[in-house]
Amino acid sequence: MTKLAIYAGSFDPVTNGHLDVLKRALKIFDKIIIAVGENPNKKYMFTANERMDMLKNVTTGLNVEVDHFSGLLVDFAKEKKATALIRGLRAVSDFDYEFQGALMNKKLDSNVETVFIMTRGMYSYLSASIVKEAASLGATLNGMVPGYVEKKLKEKFKH
Repeated sequence: MTKLAIYAGSFDPVTNGHLDVLKRALKIFDKIIIAVGENPNKKYMFTANERMDMLKNVTTGLNVEVDHFSGLLVDFAKEKKATALIRGLRAVSDFDYEFQGALMNKKLDSNVETVFIMTRGMYSYLSASIVKEAASLGATLNGMVPGYVEKKLKEKFKH
């Protein structure tokens, strides 16, 4: 039986920190579905299709599927027959938020486990928000995002 997990997020845009967590999770799971979240209360820079395009481009050759969802993550996991949710952690502040989410997901569906993966120290400062801010100011994003993502950010900001 294939060990299938879901790695959900906004990925607005995907960063090297996201990819680090993903690649390390692939050492534990046979296949991972990267689930691009659609939250009507959130403002995104990139559309769901653009975010999915970037993810597909930068995960070529990995045993992943890129999809999107709205609604409850545990419902999406059940629909896909996944048994685990991957969550990346950068700092203690992430843990507080993610721990609450994991407990809620467990309450909603006791069959789904949450697996926390700490990002490598070199990415602990990195977030999609900080990348967008740096890109908006014309910064070089070397080491923060894959080249394809940097290109897409520059197109958005016309740098």
